[in-house]
Amino acid sequence: MQTTLLDDTREFRAPQTMTTAELGDSLALLVWESFSDFLSREDVETPLPDVGTRYDDERHARRTAEEALIFFLWAHTRGAQLAFMGRAPDQRIREGLDALHRAVFEDMVQHGTPSGQLPLFEQRVSARYAEYNQAAAESDARLGAAVSRHLVGDATRGMALADAIRERAIAVANPLKDFLEEVELVAS
Repeated sequence: MQTTLLDDTREFRAPQTMTTAELGDSLALLVWESFSDFLSREDVETPLPDVGTRYDDERHARRTAEEALIFFLWAHTRGAQLAFMGRAPDQRIREGLDALHRAVFEDMVQHGTPSGQLPLFEQRVSARYAEYNQAAAESDARLGAAVSRHLVGDATRGMALADAIRERAIAVANPLKDFLEEVELVAS
């Protein structure tokens, strides 16, 4: 009986509720994990072709990394929106997503991004979100093409990257959506 009780306490249990601040913090961790996996190429389920080899100079490599971060921010934002749509007030969802973005931007500054560059980065995030939302509304293929164009600088690099990006977006958003559908989003 004691072993069963101990085994039960070690089992992961999803929270029944989550505050908007907790949602933001949790999503920020997931974004950074996805981003780190992308940079280290450790995610073998949905690997992306090596986009870093396209550029020899650091400026382009940095731009590719920033675009990847934007993509992972968007994919996690999309998963949360899909999970809570119709189940939580729009304002509460926005508060949770604002907490996500605040946490990621704070992390960026803590790790060396000059705070003066954040407004420009935020503008690019906003522009990409609009583009990615429109593309996703049309088709998964359009989303993949839009993201790959920003990651590698052109849409003609091949369908392999666009297909891999489409799969990655689904691999991020769907499990997140499924997990969050069991959670009630409450005010912080």
